[in-house]
Amino acid sequence: MTNIAIFVSGSGTNCENIIRHFAHHPSIRPVLVVSNKPEAYALVRAERLGVKTAVVSGATLRDANAMLPLLEQHHVDFIVLAGFLLMIPDYLSTAFEGRIINIHPALLPKYGGRGMYGHHVHEAVKAAGEQETGITIHHVTSVCDGGEIIFQARTALTSEDSPEDIAAKVHELEQTYFPQVIERIILELPQ
Repeated sequence: MTNIAIFVSGSGTNCENIIRHFAHHPSIRPVLVVSNKPEAYALVRAERLGVKTAVVSGATLRDANAMLPLLEQHHVDFIVLAGFLLMIPDYLSTAFEGRIINIHPALLPKYGGRGMYGHHVHEAVKAAGEQETGITIHHVTSVCDGGEIIFQARTALTSEDSPEDIAAKVHELEQTYFPQVIERIILELPQ
């Protein structure tokens, strides 16, 4: 069994989608949802679906002596960042090398890096007059949005699309592809 921790900072629609996708999976199980924000609605979603939760401050996240025991306590094998807004510290990306991934709401390397998350990305895509955007699922390293790209999906844009329209199109891609890609990556891991 591969146990997943999902790291979140917001409402958690992707988090809930991932939990539901793996609810009856024979070899993959979400066991923990971690948030840096105690008010994140993702925590409510996780608890309703029977997944344990933890709130960690930025200082706790940066403290290997606090975070690693938390993950070990829940037997976490793989980490999924689903709208987590803090940088992953080096010790964690090293400890989970090849077993920690992120989803980004644009086609990296465009519109990535510090400050590029959520509506900031969609506003930048709109301002640039892009004719397409999408999602990127990538490995997490010490470089913000700099890990190896695993998967991208694209959607066409029109000049009439608002940043909110762009967000809706991207969210549809996230809901469709993120759980499938997580499953594929985990099943391809050496056991």
